[in-house]
Amino acid sequence: MSTDFYARHNGLLPGPQRGPASRRQFLTRSSAGFGMAALTGILGRQTAHAAVATAIQPHAKRVIFLFMSGGVSHVDSFDPKPALVTHAGKSLPGPIERTQFNNNGLLMPSQWEFRPRGQCGTEISELFPEMAKHADKLAVVRSMTAKFSEHAQGNLFMHTGFPFLGNPSAGAWAVYGLGRECDELPGYVVLKSGDAGVPHGGVACFGNGFLPSDTQGSILACDTDPALRNIHPWEPAARQRRRLDYLATLNRDYGVQIAAPDAIEAAIRNHETAFHMQAAVPALTDLSGETEATKRLYGLDAKDPKLAAYGRQCLLARRLVERGVRFVELSCLAYNIGGGNGANPWDQHGEVKKGHEAMARQVDQPIAALLADLDQRGLLDDTLVVWAGEFGRTPFSQGSNGRDHNPMGFSIWMAGGGVKGGTVLGSTDAFGYRAIEDVATIYDLWATVLHQLGVDHEDLTFRHGGRDMRLTDVHGNVMKKILL
Repeated sequence: MSTDFYARHNGLLPGPQRGPASRRQFLTRSSAGFGMAALTGILGRQTAHAAVATAIQPHAKRVIFLFMSGGVSHVDSFDPKPALVTHAGKSLPGPIERTQFNNNGLLMPSQWEFRPRGQCGTEISELFPEMAKHADKLAVVRSMTAKFSEHAQGNLFMHTGFPFLGNPSAGAWAVYGLGRECDELPGYVVLKSGDAGVPHGGVACFGNGFLPSDTQGSILACDTDPALRNIHPWEPAARQRRRLDYLATLNRDYGVQIAAPDAIEAAIRNHETAFHMQAAVPALTDLSGETEATKRLYGLDAKDPKLAAYGRQCLLARRLVERGVRFVELSCLAYNIGGGNGANPWDQHGEVKKGHEAMARQVDQPIAALLADLDQRGLLDDTLVVWAGEFGRTPFSQGSNGRDHNPMGFSIWMAGGGVKGGTVLGSTDAFGYRAIEDVATIYDLWATVLHQLGVDHEDLTFRHGGRDMRLTDVHGNVMKKILL
């Protein structure tokens, strides 16, 4: 039963026909109404605080999520498979699960050379030559699995742990469990540029679900736009301040009336954040204080506008975590090659070589720059960087030169934030089709992220729909082999 329905059913909402509250209504509001809502809020906050107060030593304060929407081919990037060369042009031995389009061809080797990188010797392909230079920082998980091979369900599952709408994103859970370090900016920011679309699954991928509304992701379109640097409030700050204080008083009274004080407080915090962002966002997006060397490092001088745009996202991600933003997510732009589009630009069902090369050219240098910049500023030690798509791709072709979706085994990597760099966890079979060793799940990924933030994923819960909900549902194991 929703709060709104409960309040209307018990005559607690104000309205033109509502007279003074009866003694029965007052007692109902005080006990089953406001009292119960307050108790729920207190218990929810205690749960979050208990998670922070566990014996886990936090290694990271914040997360940067480099989301590769559409699904990067692991057998072309971080999971070398010599057997694909040996058996090229043959059928995959054994049964093949139904794929998204079920237009399954023959085994297709990678068109990029793999070779050992760094002192660790992790094999990474030429698809990512700049990222490969940071192999000693990366913990590559080659045995990641997901449950869904369709983009919308896959994106929601990757972000929320569930394949359907209404559940909080990992970023929202991080903000709820740990709170915000910065009052001037949201705790969870999603960066996008140009034609970077919202992943299939919609803005719910960044949503707060049933958590307080101030934990949701705030989308920042970070193209070079004077509007971001020259925000002119429509009224003086002092007058805005008086208006917000007055509205807060009215809203808190309303929260008591409808027995939903926590929801109202979250809305008030959103109003306050928006007020402070008028000054914080122009300062954040003004890159004039960055050196020319730093801008070149990120590729802001690139002829390819998409590379420059993604470089700007990476640079802004560093500036956001410097200011204490808890969770930052980045969005890729599309080249419309081989099926990839704004919502899932890595989705090359055809022309995988052209499509993946274009996408890799966009993200490779900026991500390498981000790792280097965070490291030299001392921020990488307590910033956890996560690189992942919603699934991988098939080792056999779709049609003649594409690859279909494959959630049964793919690669992700993490860096910084207490992760053991230069390591590899798990493996897929000889052809890269299924994970077979140290099989990992999306639940394990987020359990590990929360662990590095100092939170036990089993303790971070929120009572909703009659059960204690959590990001990892009833699953999840910390991937301790890749942690310091």
